Amino acid sequence: FFYDLINACYFLAFPSVALALIPEKHLTKKAFHFSITGFFFLLTFVLLFTAVAEYFFWDEFNSRFNFIAIDYLVYTTEVIGNIRQSYPIEWIVIGLLLAAAGITFLSRPTHGEQVKSILSGGSKIKGVVLAMIVPLLSFITLDSRLHYFSDNNFANELAGNGMYELFSAYRNNELNYEQFYPHLRNEEALQVVHDALSPTHQFATSDHFSIERHISSTQPEKRLNVVLISVESLSAEFLSLFGSTRNITPTLDSLTKHSLVFTNLYATGTRTVRGLEALSLSIPPTPGQSVIRRPNNEHLFSLATVFNRKGYESKFIYGGYGYFDNMNYFFENNGYTVVDRTALSASEIDYENIWGVADENLFTLALHEIDKTTQANKPVFTHIMTTSNHRPYTYPEGRIDIPSHTSRAGAVKYTDYAIGKFLKEASKKKWYSNTIFVITADHCASSAGKTELPIEKYKIPLLIFSSQLTEVKSENRLMSQIDIAPTLLGLLNFSYESKFFGFDIFKINPGEERAFISTYQSLGYIKQDSLVILSPKKEPIVLMLDNQYTRRASIPTKVDMFGITKEAISWYQTASYEFKQGKLKQVE
Repeated sequence: FFYDLINACYFLAFPSVALALIPEKHLTKKAFHFSITGFFFLLTFVLLFTAVAEYFFWDEFNSRFNFIAIDYLVYTTEVIGNIRQSYPIEWIVIGLLLAAAGITFLSRPTHGEQVKSILSGGSKIKGVVLAMIVPLLSFITLDSRLHYFSDNNFANELAGNGMYELFSAYRNNELNYEQFYPHLRNEEALQVVHDALSPTHQFATSDHFSIERHISSTQPEKRLNVVLISVESLSAEFLSLFGSTRNITPTLDSLTKHSLVFTNLYATGTRTVRGLEALSLSIPPTPGQSVIRRPNNEHLFSLATVFNRKGYESKFIYGGYGYFDNMNYFFENNGYTVVDRTALSASEIDYENIWGVADENLFTLALHEIDKTTQANKPVFTHIMTTSNHRPYTYPEGRIDIPSHTSRAGAVKYTDYAIGKFLKEASKKKWYSNTIFVITADHCASSAGKTELPIEKYKIPLLIFSSQLTEVKSENRLMSQIDIAPTLLGLLNFSYESKFFGFDIFKINPGEERAFISTYQSLGYIKQDSLVILSPKKEPIVLMLDNQYTRRASIPTKVDMFGITKEAISWYQTASYEFKQGKLKQVE
């Protein structure tokens, strides 16, 4: 109720001041009454539309409007297109217009008298003052954190107000780590990270504020082509290996028997840009915007940097338009050749929706691009980002036994079908026997839960396979999405200069593993049997976990700053510091 009241003050500030400026002699004119009725209708429609929009947003994300809503509004073409393909938007708008008209008609007789009573005499001055002061005071003194009163995240979200949260997210879409989060001296935080990275690597510089180091291998390098497929919203729970009985990933289920499979891997965030950031830069998530969306994100040390220096051609291939989420700009300026939807002619597209072409068309494009590079006698590193497993869950009919536009399960099964078709076609190519395939996810299908960071909602699969890879096994150690790049390079026996924050999982001792999970505000750090949660303007929270990484109990708030909490702060603070100071730029 409190947030509803504050939102009402914001909502009425402009009309209150505007109406107060109208001379009293106009209050009795028909034109004024007509204008008041029209304005009442408009505001009523906006309120109704927002309520319905928030209902659908909750259905998708299990929260009120947040940073995701702001992020999506930047890309109106994709978002509006997605809404029109997913919901009967025209009928919804017609219904809301009729409802607003009905409410306006029934309340019309009271409009003029209410306005005259509010704006006459001394009430007019009071109204103007209140309309200006209350929103100003709330803007300065209040924020959205007050409604986070419970351990149940659903209760916290329900205690907010959608419109208030929308504008709050707009104001705070990029958070300064040291301003909002618990922090240490930069030297102290960097020392913790150095200590974690140094056991297996030698630092390349005497600069204490750098994490640049030598990665050395005593084994001959394997100059294999690398095909990295990051699948949109591929939760681990979709695969039979993780307990699914729905048979919606038959291709991936079959591949698990012939691959190096990682069963305890966690995505860093809840958005595609977070997954792409982790896979390309091997950096923990920083609060607010992903690095992919931030200024000064050019010439960073990336996975493509390593491959390019080994003589590879690195490509990022995407089935949608790469301007979305700033992907084209980021990848083009960080060592990748970008190939997106614009590379396909109409005759090469079997099906498309607002997010991109059907995954099978994307993979056909990828085959063509890999052919081009290998025929020029160059090894290729290709990062393919799929799009079909995304609302509205549409794909070509007749490919699988689940009709298009019915459910996420159908979209998952179609993407699995497209991957199978791609691998079958790839197996006919000369380069296939000299290629290593990596299949993982950008993030999970859902990250909402009763707790603020439900760990099980961040688990994603990772399969690595090749005819050149003799080891087929299941690796159960805790692993972060940022560990994929250095682990892959380790399997290739590459020696290189690194600025990655990730570990080669096979080069660290048991017990040193850790994982990072996040929303755009809350930062989680998992290690052994603990989860540390860092949130803006709050003391760190430490939760004890059972062996399935589900919450068991809370540790008292006064935690040991020389233990796991200090580690969590150090990793996140150092990642933020290194990026802002330009120390993640490519090694010269």
